[in-house]
Amino acid sequence: MSKSENNLSLGKMLDEANKKARLKDIQNEKILSHEEMEFANQLQAKANAKGMKLVPDRKIKNNTPFVQIIQHNFSYLRKEGYLTLAEKGFLVDISEFVGFSSNCIVDDVKKKDPIPLNQSDLAKALGRGKNKISPLVTSLVDKGIMARAESGLDDNNVRSYAIYINPHIMISGSKDHVNETLKTMFKKAMRKPVMKNLPIRLF
Repeated sequence: MSKSENNLSLGKMLDEANKKARLKDIQNEKILSHEEMEFANQLQAKANAKGMKLVPDRKIKNNTPFVQIIQHNFSYLRKEGYLTLAEKGFLVDISEFVGFSSNCIVDDVKKKDPIPLNQSDLAKALGRGKNKISPLVTSLVDKGIMARAESGLDDNNVRSYAIYINPHIMISGSKDHVNETLKTMFKKAMRKPVMKNLPIRLF
């Protein structure tokens, strides 16, 4: 046998040895034997046929506060010229105060029981004068982007109003399970000429 043939034969033997070693590693890493895997597959196929799951999906909890802007709707309103530059900037500024599930403007979104902010409180939180905030809120309420409702908190015997954001524009919570109170609050607003044509409707 020539030297080159000898090297070729040795190379084949090394390849075979490597394949066997890899196979052995794979076998050792298997949690289930081949027979057990077959049985598990049969059980899973039966469960799938009945719309069941053998192992439920693991729910990963993440408590990071978040707000979603409904992009298609925001884009539509921009193209329609429905919002002024000041109103768009204001909506971005208040996004950090949108309470989870309630869509109410609150003092601290991380608190278990956050307190609704009225216009004066919101002005303080944003570091602006109330005279700058009030016209923006009034305009956005008129356009159906925001809503005001009695907060139940009285300030020096003056009726106090909480502020809410229309979930069709910005939402903190599940888009599939919008709070029933919010639905009622913004039902009339969604009949306004521009608002009724929003491309995405959550309810």
